[in-house]
Amino acid sequence: MIIILLACVVMLGVKASHRSQASTAGQLVAAAAPPLVLPLEPETWRGQIDYRGLDARIRTMMADKTMEGLAIAVVENGRLSFVQGYGRTQPDGEKVDADTLFRWASLSKTVAGTLSARLARDGAFSLNDPLGKFDTSLRLPGDAQNTLTVEQLLSQRTGLPRNAYDGWLEGGRDPKEIRASLAAVPPQCPPGTCHSYQNIAYDTIREVVQTTTHQSYAEVARHRLFLPLGMTSTTIGIDGLRGAKHWARPTRGGRTIPLVEAYYRIPAAAGVNSNIVDLARWMQAQMGQAPAVLPAEVLGDIQRPRVNTGRPYGNSPLGRSLEHPGYGLGMRSFTYKGHRLIGHSGAVDGYRSTMMFDPATKTGVVMLWNSEGSLPFKLQAEIFDSNYHLPFTDWLQLKGDGATTIAP
Repeated sequence: MIIILLACVVMLGVKASHRSQASTAGQLVAAAAPPLVLPLEPETWRGQIDYRGLDARIRTMMADKTMEGLAIAVVENGRLSFVQGYGRTQPDGEKVDADTLFRWASLSKTVAGTLSARLARDGAFSLNDPLGKFDTSLRLPGDAQNTLTVEQLLSQRTGLPRNAYDGWLEGGRDPKEIRASLAAVPPQCPPGTCHSYQNIAYDTIREVVQTTTHQSYAEVARHRLFLPLGMTSTTIGIDGLRGAKHWARPTRGGRTIPLVEAYYRIPAAAGVNSNIVDLARWMQAQMGQAPAVLPAEVLGDIQRPRVNTGRPYGNSPLGRSLEHPGYGLGMRSFTYKGHRLIGHSGAVDGYRSTMMFDPATKTGVVMLWNSEGSLPFKLQAEIFDSNYHLPFTDWLQLKGDGATTIAP
């Protein structure tokens, strides 16, 4: 196992965060791996993207009142090329850096889909198995839970109205109790026939994983994914965030707000935390950089779109630019200016997250931030325009920002 872990860490080309709370196995891997310097300084930023221009652009963006702290990493051609932290963990808090932990929010669904595809390839269950086989707490109109498949659950095709009963979860109700109540919800479409984004119902996959492996969902994810990929800062659950030495507090409108537990109670949908380097490792693995952990056939299962979706950024200019939106196993896909992109984003009180990459060129960006601003979502388009050598488009449209652009 240690040999496999070491090989993955070396291949991914990044070092373990020196301030992470790692397991014994993770510590052995970090100690044994050759010290590789993170691209934190301008002299180590390498690639066809103008990182000095990007750095200037982000600094201007961070002056916006909707932003507090942000961590970003860019991978080019499979190589970690740019890592930076901006702003603070909270007003008057410490500076954000590569070790600062954030919430992934709904980006956590990529872990659930990936873990399920990996377990299915190993024979723990089949993606075509009906949920009725596992006696989960989910109940759907017309007892459709007996025929809805694992694959349909993970691709958000339950037939329920969008975000069904999320308000109940935020109000403190138990997720299992809520899932049992979904049988009374008028369906949006017949199960399996349309995309309808869910959180509470989506977390049903946690019960499938626990039933078939006889372990907790967090432990299975840790041993099957996080440790083999060298993701030593990554945890599942609220204690993994607030128990860390360096973590970003949730903010809104320039003020710190309470850390809310509600969506941590559905960990397969929204329970993951990590620093930006581990999220970059995750993206590299999704690019095919860790075949011992995620073989090509598993990535194919995850990333293949199984249903068309609406625009995830709505009818905004960015939303309209992302054509042919689809959903795989906890993973979105788009076409942007002729290029296929893969990824997911997340949003909970006081936090946002995003991952987007081009699987053909193995180039992509990940960002984590502790506010509810939307500017980093738009920044993704500027980064890909720079990577594709396209004319500059002012996606951010910052007031008084006429000169700060990313150069070709």
